[in-house]
Amino acid sequence: MKKNILFIVNPIAGSSRKEGFPAFVEQVLDHRLFDYEICFTEGPGHASQLTKKAVEEGKDMVVAVGGDGTINEVARCLIHTETALGIVPSGSGNGLARHLNIPINFEGALEVINLCNTVKIDTVRINNRVFVSIAGVGFDALVAKLFAKDPHRGFFTYFKIVASRYQNYKPKNYKLIIDNNEIIETDALFISLANSNQFGYNTTIAPEAKLNDGLIDVCIVHKPHLFEMPIIINLLFLKMIQKSKQVSIYKAKKVELFRDKNRVINLDGEPVKIAKDLVAEVIPLSLNVAIPMQLLNAEPTDLIGQTISRTQKRIRSEINKLIG
Repeated sequence: MKKNILFIVNPIAGSSRKEGFPAFVEQVLDHRLFDYEICFTEGPGHASQLTKKAVEEGKDMVVAVGGDGTINEVARCLIHTETALGIVPSGSGNGLARHLNIPINFEGALEVINLCNTVKIDTVRINNRVFVSIAGVGFDALVAKLFAKDPHRGFFTYFKIVASRYQNYKPKNYKLIIDNNEIIETDALFISLANSNQFGYNTTIAPEAKLNDGLIDVCIVHKPHLFEMPIIINLLFLKMIQKSKQVSIYKAKKVELFRDKNRVINLDGEPVKIAKDLVAEVIPLSLNVAIPMQLLNAEPTDLIGQTISRTQKRIRSEINKLIG
């Protein structure tokens, strides 16, 4: 019996054009295995509405065609259901897709769908919201807020926002309680609560994070001097950020985080305002997701490594300009 798929396409995610996506589906998807429908979203919240309806209709898979924000909208409606999440990454950072080694192109991602290979992964509930990849407070969230307002997409828009705001940003005070036991009080540039290992663009903030270990990686980042930034950038791309003296990482099933103000948080790449005090808890193995026929935490391909190298060189050039 054929499986039924709903493709939910966010037409404004990232910089790639989505008009040609239906032609890719017609050409690449294995029609012996699947019947499908394609819907384009019309605004915030529409992806969730479409997903809820798909679950009610007994669809076997809902495929999010967009960035981490679109994936979040779809995934939060699939938790504890039999309907699987498929991912065709076409956003800016594509952090979750990169962690799962899903190709960052329509054809490659659709071939992953054809494999019918699904696994269960964790999600995380933070207050009354859910995230799949990463949530964060502090400078990270400020950048997400400014990036959402910028009409331009892509890594170097993100990087320019970071560069323009970094020097004048003052670390904020936070109190954390880890698993109802360890108490941490600190001033931090930002704090990431990581289910997957990266923000996107292969910038790895939690090198040891796994999507199926029942744990959140709590990454506390203190503010380095500007001249230290090239080292920090290299460590991010090399999956070695934990070696920086500015970074501390803890593992937890539950994290309570207290702030002095109700500022936005970064929730899977989207700026969201939910509450001043935050409680994050793992929902173990709560989401079925389609992945390639390889290990969940496999190393990136040589091609990705080459892309990282080119990006690092350009970043170093930009930082050198800032330093003068």
